[in-house]
Amino acid sequence: MDDSWQYCPLCGHALSVRKQEDRARKYCPSCDRVHYRNPAVGVATVVLKTNQILLVERGEGRYRGDWCIPCGYVEWGEDIRAAAEREMLEETGLTVQAEEILAVHSNFHDPEHLTVGIWFLGTVCRGVLRPGGDAAQVRYFPLDALPKNLAFPTDRKVLELLLSKKK
Repeated sequence: MDDSWQYCPLCGHALSVRKQEDRARKYCPSCDRVHYRNPAVGVATVVLKTNQILLVERGEGRYRGDWCIPCGYVEWGEDIRAAAEREMLEETGLTVQAEEILAVHSNFHDPEHLTVGIWFLGTVCRGVLRPGGDAAQVRYFPLDALPKNLAFPTDRKVLELLLSKKK
């Protein structure tokens, strides 16, 4: 259960706990609203070029220096494909079209910030490859010679899927 919220963000009343659907959940006894703690949605775009994949080196935060598939969070009211395309442009300078869904995984590697990740296959439409946003570097890696320091375990699952399809 999420212990961070003590007061209802809607009416300011102190929150209580009640059992609902076999779980203890925080709710507001004043406005009777249940406060769910849900994972954030993240998106990533897989761009392939002659058995190579485009990766970015993270330039900030906890995963600084680690490599990942270009990714980011879906913003409130944003379409998931539009979010994937926006993140790719911000981090790599490339305009892409997010196409079919390659994979969907729950991310549990950071227990304080759970996410559901959606990986799209993408096609480059235009742009000049350059790092931007929170990316320090951006480059293509052969699928069979990937960097060892990957930021996210679920990216490793996606890369293993791509390698298995290549065989």
